[in-house]
Amino acid sequence: MSDSGTDAFVEHRNLLFTVAYEMLGSAADAEDVVQETWLRWADVEESEVRDPRAYLVRIVTRLALNRLRTLSRRREEYVGEWLPEPLLTSPDVAEDVELADSVSIAMLTVLETLTAYERAVFVLREVFDVPYDEIAESVGKSPAAVRQIAHRAREHVAARRPRREVARSEQEQVVERFLAAVSNGDLQGLLDVLAPDVVLIADGGGVVVAARVPLAGADVVSRFLSFFARRAAPEGAVLAPAVLNGAPGARVDIGGVLDTVVSVVVEDGLISRIFVMRNPHKLAHARQETELAR
Repeated sequence: MSDSGTDAFVEHRNLLFTVAYEMLGSAADAEDVVQETWLRWADVEESEVRDPRAYLVRIVTRLALNRLRTLSRRREEYVGEWLPEPLLTSPDVAEDVELADSVSIAMLTVLETLTAYERAVFVLREVFDVPYDEIAESVGKSPAAVRQIAHRAREHVAARRPRREVARSEQEQVVERFLAAVSNGDLQGLLDVLAPDVVLIADGGGVVVAARVPLAGADVVSRFLSFFARRAAPEGAVLAPAVLNGAPGARVDIGGVLDTVVSVVVEDGLISRIFVMRNPHKLAHARQETELAR
């Protein structure tokens, strides 16, 4: 591989990671796929490459599709609820509204309900605006079939994603009220910031304590969070805001070590979804900023 080929890979590396992460919901697996993409790219005859970006995206897509099959089997055996690996993201990700929405924990959980091909086509078309004919080459289907898959995936996602976009300032204010209520053990404060039909999903992976099933309803969720706060207080837990997957969220540190990250969905000024990620094997990319691109 020439210097120009290496430079092309380095230039597009953040893009490749972002594509793989959105397809897999796993930062660790996305890193593996990007590394394998480099190995494949290093063996390519550069004379065959007209557009390095498109060629690299094609490689990473095919590898991610293969990895998805392995992950689907692994997730069937997962203990408790499975959530995507959270990312600590830089402010520029939040400024790109479409990118931030596409990598949000809420969106990634919706993408989990798509088939592998639906997810690949949706990510490439809706997030990265890849032409249908290029997507067809990447997934090994005809452009006509890809258009049908894209239509089906869009309808599926639209029916399950949050109902409306929320300004970042509103998200920050709601998260600030939420953190204050949890930190102070303020049960009424929690009830005031939670939607009546709020749902909390926790992921401990069978490694640490976490709710094994989703909790629903403001009363149930507020009492669970109050219990969590009381239990963590003697351990010196510190609750602080953090930008996770392009949106305001929170982190819990115990003894200076990251223990839990929390992502929320805000609708109509209230929190409608809470994602609590505690599996320590999934927190590596929540400790330092991850650069994303599209």
